[in-house]
Amino acid sequence: MDSLITIFLPLALAIIMFSLGLGLTLDDFRRVAARPKTFAIGAGAQLILIPAVAYILVLLFRLPPELAVGMMILALCPGGVTANLLTKLAGGEVALSISLTGIISLVAVFSVPVLTAFFASHFMGLDAPAINVTSLGVSMFLITLVPVAIGIAIRKMAEGFALKLDAIVSKLAVVLFVVVVVGALAANWRTFMDNLAVLAPALILLNIILLGAGIFFGRVFGLTLPEAKAISIETGVQNATLGITVGSLIVEQASALPPFSLPSAVYGITMYLVSIPFVFWLRGRRVEAMQ
Repeated sequence: MDSLITIFLPLALAIIMFSLGLGLTLDDFRRVAARPKTFAIGAGAQLILIPAVAYILVLLFRLPPELAVGMMILALCPGGVTANLLTKLAGGEVALSISLTGIISLVAVFSVPVLTAFFASHFMGLDAPAINVTSLGVSMFLITLVPVAIGIAIRKMAEGFALKLDAIVSKLAVVLFVVVVVGALAANWRTFMDNLAVLAPALILLNIILLGAGIFFGRVFGLTLPEAKAISIETGVQNATLGITVGSLIVEQASALPPFSLPSAVYGITMYLVSIPFVFWLRGRRVEAMQ
């Protein structure tokens, strides 16, 4: 279990973020400035709506304090490569999805440590772990933004090679992700079983609400259907590996994944049960302006 935390967990996250970087170009970031309204809707959904919905569900389902913190950590995480792939499968605007993932991942390096400390204190009070916000931020920078930057650099210097490499790296990331999720559940099997009846419905409902929100905002703000699809999936699909990693980083010298990581580990399974059928439903929708 020590190797899961010290090797596979950060390695899986770093490879996932490296894969994200391979799919990014500087033009993806320039599109943000060219389409401020669309990006603002997606960013607002990720930075405000997701934590708000998660907080309400934590209260409604009366999750134990450690699991409540874990669910908020998940809600603070950006979308990931999985969201980009699902957006492509659904016929959404992939460039918008990648732009949102890239920039919100940058914001997360600063927002996640601060808000994780806040929610830990809020739900656990004096029992909250002592969270070194600076140390957590540096750790996130090293295992998220550095791999993304390397991926972007490779894509800029050798685009053809980057695209071929991405196909390999993406598959490797999936394998490592499975190892992390299975290991997390195995290490916390008793806690997982004791809280499954409450935790799984809360996470499934979170997924459903957030996926639906993207389509709703698309109708309200008059976005195109591909834009709404991208925002829907970016809002509804979080980076579970990052959530597991952050949950383990806030516990010093952990020899097993703590309960803080459990919601993200369970979500790593339930999100596919909800997202895949939703994506195929979106795929069948006509591409038209949503007025």
